[in-house]
Amino acid sequence: MIYIGCHLSVTDGYEAMGKTMVEFGGNTFAFFTRNPRGGKTKEITREDASALNELLKKEQFGPLVAHGSYTMNLCSAKPETRDNGFDMLKQDLQRMEMIPGNYYNFHPGAHTGQGVETGIRQIAEALNRVMTPEMHTTVLLETMAGKGSEIGGTFEELAEIIRLVACKDKIGVCFDTCHTWDAGYDLVNDFDRVLKRFDEVIGLERLMAVHFNDSKNPCGSHKDRHEKLGEGYLGPETMKKIAQHTALAGKPFILETPNDDEGYRKEIGIVKDWFR
Repeated sequence: MIYIGCHLSVTDGYEAMGKTMVEFGGNTFAFFTRNPRGGKTKEITREDASALNELLKKEQFGPLVAHGSYTMNLCSAKPETRDNGFDMLKQDLQRMEMIPGNYYNFHPGAHTGQGVETGIRQIAEALNRVMTPEMHTTVLLETMAGKGSEIGGTFEELAEIIRLVACKDKIGVCFDTCHTWDAGYDLVNDFDRVLKRFDEVIGLERLMAVHFNDSKNPCGSHKDRHEKLGEGYLGPETMKKIAQHTALAGKPFILETPNDDEGYRKEIGIVKDWFR
C-alpha cells in the first residue's frame, strides 16, 4: 500500500479536494495555501475544515502536504520581501491548525546575493518566530535543484537550517525526486547511496514526504523541469524502485508532473498497480 496523490485546486473548498482525490483513486493530496505566484489566499471555514477532516478519517488518507507560495522568500536581500514572506508563513501555519496533523512544505528560498550562510540563518530565524511545541503541523523543507541562489540544493544546507530550528520535532524534509536529481544526486544508478547520504547528513527520520516527479534534464543540470512518470531521465524503473523502497514506506507521495486531471488519474493508477 502507498499513499499517492497529486496537487489539487482549492478553488471549490477543502472538502471538495478530498472528494476529488477519492474520485482520482488517491489517498493523499497537496494544495497551495495561497496563490502559488502571489499572495491571495482561499479562506477556510471551520465547517469546511471539519468536513475534510471527517472525510480523511473515513477514507484512511495519509498526511496531506500543503505547499507555500513560490513567492514566499524568507531569505531575500530585500527586507520587505522577507517581511512579506514571514507574514505568509505565519498566516499559513495558523490556517493549517484547522486541519491538524498534516504537513506544510515550502521552498526554503533564494539568498539573492547575501550568501548561503546568511540565507540559512534568516530562514531559521523566521521559522523560530512562528513554530511552537503546541502546533499540530509539521513544517517541511523541500530539496531543491540548486539553481541560481536558491538554498536547499544540498542535504547539508537543509541540515543546517534544521540544526538552527528550536522545535526539532516539528520540522522535516520533502524529498523532491526531480529536484534532487537535478541537484546532482544520482537516483538512477545509486539511489541507496543517496538515501544513505541523506541519513548521514539529515537523518531518514526527517524524510516525511516525497514529491514524485520525473525530470526533463540530466543529473546535475540544476534546471528544475518536471516530467511525467517514466518519460524523463529518471525513467520508469527508477520511479518504481523509489516508490517501492522500504525506507519510504508509509510516506505520502505527491505527483507534480505536467498533467491534466486524466493524466493524474492514470499516474495514480500506475503507482497503485506497483503495489498489487
